[in-house]
Amino acid sequence: MRPPPVLSRVPPAHRATTANLGAAYPFLSSPGLPGDGVVIGADCLGGAFRYDPFCLYGAGVISNPNMVVMGQIGRGKSAFIKSYLWRQSLLGRQAWVIDPKGEYSGLARASGVEPLRLEPAGSLRLNPLDLGGSRAELLEALLEGSWGRPLSPRERASLDVAIEAAGEGDGPPTIPLVMEALLSPRPQAARALCTDVRTLQEDGRDMALELRRLVHGDLAGMFDAPTTPGVDLSGPLVVLDLSPLYHSEALGILMTCALAWLAAFLAGGPGRQRLFVVDEAWAILARPGVARWLQASWKLSRAWGVANVAVVHHASDLAAAGNDGSEATKAAQGLLADSETVVVYAQPPGEVESSAAWVGLTGAEAALLPLLRRGVALWKVGRESFLVEHVMSDAERAMTDTDAEMTGGGRGRERVEATR
Repeated sequence: MRPPPVLSRVPPAHRATTANLGAAYPFLSSPGLPGDGVVIGADCLGGAFRYDPFCLYGAGVISNPNMVVMGQIGRGKSAFIKSYLWRQSLLGRQAWVIDPKGEYSGLARASGVEPLRLEPAGSLRLNPLDLGGSRAELLEALLEGSWGRPLSPRERASLDVAIEAAGEGDGPPTIPLVMEALLSPRPQAARALCTDVRTLQEDGRDMALELRRLVHGDLAGMFDAPTTPGVDLSGPLVVLDLSPLYHSEALGILMTCALAWLAAFLAGGPGRQRLFVVDEAWAILARPGVARWLQASWKLSRAWGVANVAVVHHASDLAAAGNDGSEATKAAQGLLADSETVVVYAQPPGEVESSAAWVGLTGAEAALLPLLRRGVALWKVGRESFLVEHVMSDAERAMTDTDAEMTGGGRGRERVEATR
């Protein structure tokens, strides 16, 4: 039986704009993000995926340039961060990294710099009080993080006058000078607070003894003196290596001090656009007071020209900052709210509900998380969502290999340097 004539003819070609075709065939391809940016990889709905927080902020797509990256171990989040910083450096962007595990040495050497290694009684000293107006807030965050409680009004007042006294010399105050001012307050400081020297001394004694750990205790030799002269921050990458104390209970305190020291230079005025990575951010977010201080730094990103990046394993790292409704939990929620780009790599089934609640995923997006293969992530950029497969070159694989130092990765470094 012959087919009807209408089926025996080839239908005429139809011409339309991509906008009209996108409406006619939804969910078959993605329009991507506007503007230029470094190539991250392949959009799983078709085409290349580009991303640049500075361009997107300028285009009004996002209201802040900050990012949170989460993913379980071995799913590709570290490889993405390192290759992303490498590609941004080709555009003239500088990156600063808080590196608790010592995993960025390959990237640093490929960039022609050496990591700044912090360890007790080492050769490098950083003064976290180089930062001007936030000195009191920083020390409050450190103390509250150690004690798990806020400072009392008396403690806060005695800390303020101690910082003022410690700063009367030629250079910025240091933690040893603040400790000394708390233990031996001046009569004029007591009069300013309408009290006597003995009472003021008692008000500040516990704080002085807590700070003593950074001066004479197990954490001495890192933040107990003026910053070591000659520290070079002009290279394409600055890495603060905290790996000697990665398993220390004081890791959060060390990361906060290192973060404050770097923030002192970020706040120094406008300059080149920078990316600021806080790896293993759970160590900071888990401490009351410190999460609030970090959130305040996040809010200054636009004024400083900085795109902040916080790296965690799971959304539960944010939830673990404190009990429901606690100040620490609210600060972690605020940090996420101030990060309009969230990149989520594969999560185990037990983390899906927490991820959906914290990141604001749809049911379909949440169902994808346990199914994502290595290197594929769900990107939430402003109001848009994308599935992106991260693509790397052989040279980038060599520099991002976290096992390179254990497996003799010197040859990989040579290959990377040859491509620079």
